[in-house]
Amino acid sequence: METIEGYVEHIVYRNEDNGYTVMNMVSEGEEITCVGILPFVSEGELVEAGGRYTEHSTYGEQFQIETYEIKAPEDALAMERYLGSGAIKGVGGALAARIVRRFREDTFRIIEMEPERLSEIKGISEKKAREIAQQVEEKKDMREAMIFLQKYGISTALSVKIYQKYGAGIYSVMQENPYRMADDIAGVGFRIADEIARKAGIHTDSDFRIKSGIFYTLQQASADGHIYLPRKNLLQQTTELLGVNLDSLDQHLMDMAVDKKIAIKEEEGEVRVYASSYYYLELNTAKMLHDLNIHGEIDEEKVLKKIQGIEKENDTVLDEKQRQAIIETVRCGVTVITGGPGTGKTTTINTIISYFETEGLEIALAAPTGRAAKRMTEATGYEARTIHRLLEVAGGPDGGSGGFGRNAQNPLEADVIIVDEMSMVDIHLFYALLSAIPVGTRLVLVGDVNQLPSVGPGCVLKDIIESDQCQTVCLTRIFRQATTSDIVVNAHKINRGEHMVLDNKSSDFFFLKRNDANVIISIVIQLVREKMPKYVNAEQSEIQVLTPMKKGLLGVERLNRILQEYLNPTDGRKKEHSRGETLFREGDKVMQIKNNYQIEWEVRGRHGMPVDRGTGVFNGDMGIIREINEYTEKVEVEFDEQRRVQYPFTGLEELELAYAVTIHKSQGSEYPAVVIPLLSGPRMLMNRNLLYTAVTRAKSCVTLVGDPETFYQMIDNTMEQKRYSSLALRIKELG
Repeated sequence: METIEGYVEHIVYRNEDNGYTVMNMVSEGEEITCVGILPFVSEGELVEAGGRYTEHSTYGEQFQIETYEIKAPEDALAMERYLGSGAIKGVGGALAARIVRRFREDTFRIIEMEPERLSEIKGISEKKAREIAQQVEEKKDMREAMIFLQKYGISTALSVKIYQKYGAGIYSVMQENPYRMADDIAGVGFRIADEIARKAGIHTDSDFRIKSGIFYTLQQASADGHIYLPRKNLLQQTTELLGVNLDSLDQHLMDMAVDKKIAIKEEEGEVRVYASSYYYLELNTAKMLHDLNIHGEIDEEKVLKKIQGIEKENDTVLDEKQRQAIIETVRCGVTVITGGPGTGKTTTINTIISYFETEGLEIALAAPTGRAAKRMTEATGYEARTIHRLLEVAGGPDGGSGGFGRNAQNPLEADVIIVDEMSMVDIHLFYALLSAIPVGTRLVLVGDVNQLPSVGPGCVLKDIIESDQCQTVCLTRIFRQATTSDIVVNAHKINRGEHMVLDNKSSDFFFLKRNDANVIISIVIQLVREKMPKYVNAEQSEIQVLTPMKKGLLGVERLNRILQEYLNPTDGRKKEHSRGETLFREGDKVMQIKNNYQIEWEVRGRHGMPVDRGTGVFNGDMGIIREINEYTEKVEVEFDEQRRVQYPFTGLEELELAYAVTIHKSQGSEYPAVVIPLLSGPRMLMNRNLLYTAVTRAKSCVTLVGDPETFYQMIDNTMEQKRYSSLALRIKELG
């Protein structure tokens, strides 16, 4: 590591979120371009930096700073430059010169020890003297705090957040309970707090550590889709996490319940432990659903007559279940319509729209993802929006949700709200939706309950149906036009547990039998690159590889590395940028892997001028990298509906390659063709539910490549990963 020392001449660029800085520094008469995480370095400061010289392809030689120290100026000229640099608000170059001329090398001692003497200088009042001294002192405290935190291995960017939260209180937090940071500061989870606590000498069996571990275990459970954990599961998982023998958590649980951090309920023969926020989330969701679920008296004969008129006008013939579904939406405040592919859900939705239009009612259509909303728009001819856009999502700090513009105080104005792909909706989004729906509005929930549950926590659609409190109509008949599709026919066979003959006599459902992972990948590449685009008349980027898992020989991580190499190979004209272990390249297919409510997008017209703007990109949104700009350090991605988003290099952890995605991540999407590599995997994962979801993602063609025995085992395997949710119970309690 090399060391340089010099004055900051000019800050070229700074990312205020993480402190990444590009600056010019003058060292021994030479100007050096320096880059690094330097959030509190100001122009004019004397900096001693350690790092290495690197060669940038566009900007030439740069000094990459890894460690640095802001040094007190050592002579009168240095002090004058520092004070006049803008680091101290209200002190310009001329005033700095007067201060230093008066006090010479004693300037900093005077500011720190006798600040009132600054008022001896023309232009400085006693009040201003105190302000200058306060700023110098604040910077001194901050720098000392940063140095202190870095002893514990805390990064500069995280040190900034910690100091901003606690100020001078960081010392007592570190000595007494570093686990507070896991609760108080975004970006400090239990793991980071635990490592800091270990370095600070906190005992592994301390009460603070155990309680923080319990709460972290519940948070991790929600990331796996759970609303609560049974006490015995919580004990086991917390013990494994902490690496200490815990015979019981009861005393800690009682303390946490008293502090209202958790809720403990004995229900259905077991003790359940909830993070308080999730307990009340389910409770309030159930209450709002109950309040909406009003039943009215209707003239069924009159409604049927109107339905028949709409059938005639639209040249459609509904079956008994479809008519019943429409009658129930007229009668009830909340109606659930569920059914597999080809059972007429779209036709039913279209008839519901026509019915309520004749009544002069305002109708709103929504779906959880952009792709699902687009499909709904195409199928109905009416604009459908994502639930986030319907609720007018507002961005919050760190890209999180700052709440929704539509809520209990500013409710939606529609008379009828129809939500498609409800199996994808988690408890958070459903709560937000219900909060914005006033009593008296009809809510129609449409989805396939046999698909995988939402990526986020809860089993909302399944729980509503199981509660038996909301009118539910299950469509089962496969309509004639759908029976010509083996995708639809085989999806229903899979759902019923039937084995089909894999003879490849179909025109849209194929199984290529192979048992070697590398051979399977070779065939997948050939299908995506050459065969499928022509066969279904689609772009190569529209053909989607779906796989059950992230890890392993046929997991997402390995597949994406290989598929990138063959589908978007290195090309001198395509720019690249590495982030962690992922190499991003212009032309790559990528997926957003977390909700970012704040990030801005724009749609550009023919001459590159913005014609539409908005905020928010959501988990599961897919796009193509259009540009990597090393100068601005940004990556531009084009998502559906030509929405262009610019990601700073430091924000690329929100993206991953998407040539292959997990079946779970594909929910709510429909692709012209899907290719599914299939070999053995964990029994709990390789089940009927997963296979059914994968097959139903394809519009025109499904091709499975792999082991037929695994395929049949998945059909037979009805074991699903258990989700601990209790919305059904909460709804029943109110019924």
